Amino acid sequence: MKIYTKTGDKGQTSLIGGRVDKDSLRVEAYGTIDELNSFIGKAMTELDLETCRDIFDDLEAVQNELFDGGGDLANVMKERHYKLSDEPIEVLEQRIDELMEEAPPLEKFILPGGTHAAASLHICRTVTRRAERITVTLMKDEEDVPGTVQRYLNRLSDYLFVAARIVNKRANVSDNEYVRSAKVFRTGAKDKKDSASE
Repeated sequence: MKIYTKTGDKGQTSLIGGRVDKDSLRVEAYGTIDELNSFIGKAMTELDLETCRDIFDDLEAVQNELFDGGGDLANVMKERHYKLSDEPIEVLEQRIDELMEEAPPLEKFILPGGTHAAASLHICRTVTRRAERITVTLMKDEEDVPGTVQRYLNRLSDYLFVAARIVNKRANVSDNEYVRSAKVFRTGAKDKKDSASE
């Protein structure tokens, strides 16, 4: 089969159960999830598997879950059967709690960076936030948008923040604190999370 179909040459693309313009909000939402998945794949190639095999395995599962979530957003059939469930959200929460126990104390905002892998995970975190914002807008604009996707993205951004810190810690690289930050985390690492989290 040929990789090009020419069916999108007039600025439209196929969904599961319909066609829309390529600049539609729904396409922007699942397209941003696809972008995120690519950045996660890049971050995985930069992980030290001797020290971060658990994070690699987490991200491998995340890639499949993002594919599920993107497919759910692309589904406009009258009778919809979504693939992404609440179970992966619960797994992310468990992993966040486990990694937070390992993370060094945190009092101030930190700047993205450190190792190559950690810097890439911070990029993934910010793209996740963008995907979530677009999904929230889509939920306001259209009916029957699965809220599970938005909740998953929300929790994933928290996981990526903590994972980036752990990658640096295991490489003996300190977080780079924002120099003008006040002390914003009251009890250190267990208070969680990144500056954009809610």
